[in-house]
Amino acid sequence: MSDRPPLPPFTRETAARKVQAAEDAWNTRDPHRVALAYSEDSVWRNRDTFLTGRAEIVAFLTAKWARERDYALRKDLWAFDGDRIAVRFQYECRDTHGQWWRSYGNELWQFDAHGLMTRREASINDVPITEAERRILGPRPEAEHGRSFPLQ
Repeated sequence: MSDRPPLPPFTRETAARKVQAAEDAWNTRDPHRVALAYSEDSVWRNRDTFLTGRAEIVAFLTAKWARERDYALRKDLWAFDGDRIAVRFQYECRDTHGQWWRSYGNELWQFDAHGLMTRREASINDVPITEAERRILGPRPEAEHGRSFPLQ
């Protein structure tokens, strides 16, 4: 098995790099690429959906990005300890009817010694917005890496 750095135990710097790498991957909207960050037996809770393993993760993300168009995400490191990271995030997308949404959430992550995520728990709330209210207009520019994204 190959390593997926940074590896635990995390420091502030390595945890921040792990969070930015996750944000970058999710903004590709490529389910197969994103799933490689998770262990083969990774366990997820995403809202009210429970998943186990990469195949279920790929299927979930494929369906997610089919209905959440123009998806763009920002993640911020909230806390870290040992092999765990807590993240807050916001993303925006439009549904198949053209309604824009901003979704706010928190994630709890746990990693194995190889740097693969073995557990992800996500709690997410959605707020309808107008197109004019959008603030996340694609992947984060590199110049903004490490900056906290404002709540509103």
